[in-house]
Amino acid sequence: MPTADSQTATDRGAVAPKQMANALRALAMDAVEAAKSGHPGMPMGMADVATTLFSKHLKFDAAAPDWPDRDRFVLSAGHGSMLLYGLLHLTGYEDMTLEEIRNFRQLGSKTPGHPEYGCAKGVETTTGPLGQGLGNAVGMALAERMLNARFGDDLVDHHTYVIAGDGCLMEGISHEAISLAGHLRLSKLIVLFDDNHISIDGDTDLAVSDDQQARFAACGWRVQAVDGHDPEAVDQAIAAAKASDKPSMIACRTVIGFGAPNKAGTAGVHGAPLGAEEIAGAREALGWPYPAFEVPDAIVDAWRAVGARGRAAREAWEARLDAAPGETRAAFERGQRGDLPADLEARLADYKRALSADAPKLATRVASQKAIEALADAVPELIGGSADLTGSNNTKAGSMAVVSRDGFSGRYLHYGVREHGMAAAMNGMALHGGLIPYGGTFLVFTDYCRPAIRLAALMGVRVVYVMTHDSIGLGEDGPTHQPVEHLDALRAIPNLTVFRPCDAVETAECWALALANSAGPSVLALTRQGLPTVRTAHDDENRSARGGYVLAEAEGGARRATLIATGSEVEIALQARETLQAQGVPTAVVSMPSMELFRAQDADYREAVLGNPASVPVAIEAATGQSWRALLGEGATVVGMTGFGESAPYADLYRHFGITADAAAAAVIARLTG
Repeated sequence: MPTADSQTATDRGAVAPKQMANALRALAMDAVEAAKSGHPGMPMGMADVATTLFSKHLKFDAAAPDWPDRDRFVLSAGHGSMLLYGLLHLTGYEDMTLEEIRNFRQLGSKTPGHPEYGCAKGVETTTGPLGQGLGNAVGMALAERMLNARFGDDLVDHHTYVIAGDGCLMEGISHEAISLAGHLRLSKLIVLFDDNHISIDGDTDLAVSDDQQARFAACGWRVQAVDGHDPEAVDQAIAAAKASDKPSMIACRTVIGFGAPNKAGTAGVHGAPLGAEEIAGAREALGWPYPAFEVPDAIVDAWRAVGARGRAAREAWEARLDAAPGETRAAFERGQRGDLPADLEARLADYKRALSADAPKLATRVASQKAIEALADAVPELIGGSADLTGSNNTKAGSMAVVSRDGFSGRYLHYGVREHGMAAAMNGMALHGGLIPYGGTFLVFTDYCRPAIRLAALMGVRVVYVMTHDSIGLGEDGPTHQPVEHLDALRAIPNLTVFRPCDAVETAECWALALANSAGPSVLALTRQGLPTVRTAHDDENRSARGGYVLAEAEGGARRATLIATGSEVEIALQARETLQAQGVPTAVVSMPSMELFRAQDADYREAVLGNPASVPVAIEAATGQSWRALLGEGATVVGMTGFGESAPYADLYRHFGITADAAAAAVIARLTG
């Protein structure tokens, strides 16, 4: 019996779409059964829709999976990952072999339980946390329109398709995503809603009675409803959606677990293997007599023809790129590679030199805006935005025009009060390629962004979060807006780099590091209150690149104390050092804008910065201190917060909570004499 890897020539016209869809169903139920875990129901239910999309509409070439002008396909309902893996295997993606299908959900495979970006070509984003893929797709569609405005139809002209389920649309992020997409009229975004009325607990009537079609329509989308098992109806609906001047939602009424004789249409097929008896019954019902993991040559070849269907379009695109003016081609290719301009370091050095000479007293949120102003023109891929806090986050450079439904040539997005949607959309923009997104809100509202931040870290994509009002230093807005645990919580996320600069010079350095960090996201935690420039002697070196460094060395003998601080508390540490030096305690101050980068340094460097064992370390940060105790040891002394803040002017709050130079100096003396 030929397998799914067979390449025997055949006449594709002899293969019915239902048989092509049944190949997807069979691979899904076989892989889930072999793994003894997984979600067979959604792939079986949406196989007809996916077959129609890939064979009739999706612009792609399996032999060139990174083609920049391909259509994007996002499986937001990531639990149905075998639908995607089956599509990639059957259409001929080189790395999605039959062996990978057999190894579904196994250690080291390219077929993890939920799709993971970077594991296999053709997986455009990591999905599984429901609704995230829909939010990512909004960002991808935005990126397509913005790059189209810059480079034109010849180089950028493609659609973004999403399969989303009931769960995706129950999640709150879905409203933020569809509202933003509708507002911006992202007409090249098409959502295929798997309207199967089933969730894990049972029929969706248990928990939700929303009219999803009316909801999308109210947000400015074109809405259609079709029988998801009627390929011709699905084909016509997708064609109509592509012709629309609005984003489109097609509600595809499907039967979850289509073909399973006893479990189809029930929650029993949602998240568990079918079992040998049910699979045998499904094979009979579907007219699929072939053994597990085996697909006839004719069906394989029909699918491989689908995978090659976009080759001519891809080659024509490559010819247009080759014929483009040299400057245009170079700019496009540099953006796709994610390279920064060659003169960026020189620009940064000149900017830092001016800051050290002028020594301004600035809130680091204002210093961040000035850094954006200094760097934005040199990095045209840099795309800014804010969740309705532009004036507070200081995220907009004067040269940045606003993106709107009437024109996508700008570089600044007003996301509205949609923090979660903003963060997910920025992930989508970064994944699309060609853009470097950043977006702002208050640091306390990283709670609203956290699921998307975590996925950015998991995927290793370059996104910059400009998070201002970073401590009790924001003052009168009180504890609802004062982040105390957030720095620790963010530092706990693997592959996320958290920066908390102490002045305008460090802010510029941290911006440069965030832009250069192509392997993961970065958070810039920035102050509301003004801070003095402490780096008044210019240094071409980016000292923040090592995470922590000695800002002021001990004088008058061997170091006996080391004050380690971030952000606004570095000023306090320098004041405490003066007190201790006057008392005959040689004291150094370490500025640590990034714990993550500091941990990455070799042991000798870390020991040199933190001081010899006889030197008492005291950390100062207006936050809870778990990350400091992890760095310095459980017995470490931390001058910081132990609970929530209060509403008052910020100077009063620092005194009230004992985050002062006198308190820091007293903590050192207590350690030395205790």
